[in-house]
Amino acid sequence: MLHQLLTFFKNPVYEPDENKQFDYRISTFWKLLLYCLVCSIIFGILISGVKEVIGLDTGEHALDSFMKQYSPILLFLVAVVLSPLVEELLFRGPMAFFKNSRFFGIVFYLFTFVFGFYHITNFELNTNILLLSPLLVAPQLSVGLFLGFIRVRFGILWAIALHAAYNFILIGPFVLLQLFNISIS
Repeated sequence: MLHQLLTFFKNPVYEPDENKQFDYRISTFWKLLLYCLVCSIIFGILISGVKEVIGLDTGEHALDSFMKQYSPILLFLVAVVLSPLVEELLFRGPMAFFKNSRFFGIVFYLFTFVFGFYHITNFELNTNILLLSPLLVAPQLSVGLFLGFIRVRFGILWAIALHAAYNFILIGPFVLLQLFNISIS
């Protein structure tokens, strides 16, 4: 699986996977979800370390603001249903228009880049945030690669499902804590 991913990332080509067996696809899905989570944890630790070392204040995260203003159920629906649907249709859906183009690789990385950097809006923007933006959105950039891979190989619905599962794992605990009125500070 890692070899297949690295080969694809070196030279993205729009080639759907011929294997349509559900067991194969669900197994691949879980592996990709694990890779997404591992990359995000590694980048999260790195980001925390850099923030600590340089004393960077990233301000209030958009998730914190949302949790203060809206119900946990709405947060869940937005993060696990609406965002994956909209973001995948917006950032990975159009790749199909370039599937026969010799520029597909460029388009793949362009959409991945825009997807990743779109998430800088989760932070209170200032000069330091902008300068460190490649690091701060590294988790989304890496996840975007995996979402693009599954979108090309299995289709847009699999990308939406992977994005939803990823967000569910990350957002779910916060929603539960908020539902049960448990403070995380």
